[in-house]
Amino acid sequence: MNPLALSRPLMSAALIATALLSAAPALVAAEALPAAGARVAEFYSIGKLATPAGVDPQIGGLALMPDGRMVAAFHHGEVAFYDFKKSSWKIFAEGLHEPLGVLPGKDGSLLVMQRPELTRLRDTDGDGVADSYETVFDDFGMTGNYHEFAFGPVRGPDGKLFVALNLASAGDTIRPEIRGEWSPIGLARDRFYAGDWKKYATEAGRMYGRVKWRGCVVELDETTGASSLYATGFRSPDGMFFDSAGNFYVNDNQGDWRGTSPVHIVKRGGFYGHPASLVWRPDWDGSEPLKQPVERLNALRTLPAINIPYAIYGNSPTQMVTIPQTAAWGPFGGQMIVGEMNSGRVLRLLPEQVDGVWQGACVNFVDSPALRGGIHRLVFAGDTLYLGRTHLIWAGGEGIGTVKLTKTPFEALNLHATPKGFRFEFTAPLDVSAADPMRWAGQRYFYKYHEPYGSPQMDLTPVTPSKVTLSGDGHIADVEFAELKPGYIYDFDLAGLASVAGDTVLNPRIAYTLNRVPRVPAK
Repeated sequence: MNPLALSRPLMSAALIATALLSAAPALVAAEALPAAGARVAEFYSIGKLATPAGVDPQIGGLALMPDGRMVAAFHHGEVAFYDFKKSSWKIFAEGLHEPLGVLPGKDGSLLVMQRPELTRLRDTDGDGVADSYETVFDDFGMTGNYHEFAFGPVRGPDGKLFVALNLASAGDTIRPEIRGEWSPIGLARDRFYAGDWKKYATEAGRMYGRVKWRGCVVELDETTGASSLYATGFRSPDGMFFDSAGNFYVNDNQGDWRGTSPVHIVKRGGFYGHPASLVWRPDWDGSEPLKQPVERLNALRTLPAINIPYAIYGNSPTQMVTIPQTAAWGPFGGQMIVGEMNSGRVLRLLPEQVDGVWQGACVNFVDSPALRGGIHRLVFAGDTLYLGRTHLIWAGGEGIGTVKLTKTPFEALNLHATPKGFRFEFTAPLDVSAADPMRWAGQRYFYKYHEPYGSPQMDLTPVTPSKVTLSGDGHIADVEFAELKPGYIYDFDLAGLASVAGDTVLNPRIAYTLNRVPRVPAK
């Protein structure tokens, strides 16, 4: 799915709003998870924060300033500060073009990624309003295609900046005047202006990247102004994130060459699956990427660390952030969460490295209609999680929501692969009945890597543990299987489990992407 869409003259009538997902109760293929609903209110307080009057309340960026204020970038180009002490907003800048990310500087300046450039905003005269709009980076291509969003920036451990650039969509063509270098590889440029776009759209590719660095992650040095291609293979990478260990996460949206939405650990020079951007790799051989055999592309790509099962856990992942390690967030502190555009849901991501290979699980964190859809940008301030929403022409919401943890729910806190199965860790001790393997309902499946849009669940197979062993304190369950198959998602329904206190799991579905089965430790 696309996380965003822009109101503009080139919008094709064929692009229509995505319907919100409906919930259903049973563990079957490709069904939406049931919202936790009223039970969520037992553990989380959900509210809202009023946005500035007269401003379209769709959020493109949300961050916390060094002085404790919150900054928000709005869809129609405003940037505003929220003062928690005064409970008031102040407009800082206006006139930006679809800002989709904001990064505060230590000196009070802001880096804002708008559609045509990365801009530094400064208040040089101290009146609280930006009077300096400095272009930091604009050395990338633009065609006027509606889908050419620009995300970021995020800052790496060494201080470098990273931005991510969307591919264009065959839902529409391009403008006669473009910016930047045009790649000659693929459909001839004159065909983009032939007047019958539907005739040529398929040949162009459902998503295409014919101008510089589209579908790529780019590294920037804001001091020298130098920029370089960092990684290729992206479609619509709305979320970028560095964890405390310096690992670089980039997620993407389900679509062509994306059977479901992936979360990648990204390295310099890596290719992450969507072939359109391969034309921008210096070592590419000049062949048309979209016409390469799947086998060749599969050999080039790095597998996702985590697959977010489509229409079950989420459709369009957005920003990733770390939960603060404070008492306010209990046992969840230090874990990663990600927003979701199509439903009122925030998920936890539980990555791990196994024998040098990244993999891991996803599970709902807060799932409630009260959150509404369109959860695009996330930031923690004090004991509160703030959620910035957007929708444009697709499913979503608007405004800023708030979430506070009021009581720790009974949840699967963590999930790790073992040589014989999986180790589950819970927030409270399990009842002894959890030792029954039949209570651990699950299935395994994978998503096909291919050109068509999305993928059904392939080789969907029920799985039942051969053995379950509980730890002495009841917080851990080692769940063993007679067979483990790498390359599959193991999707569990824990609704049959209970804690010693009689509580059931608030969010019972959890899915682990098994890229590699851990080796048996040497004796």
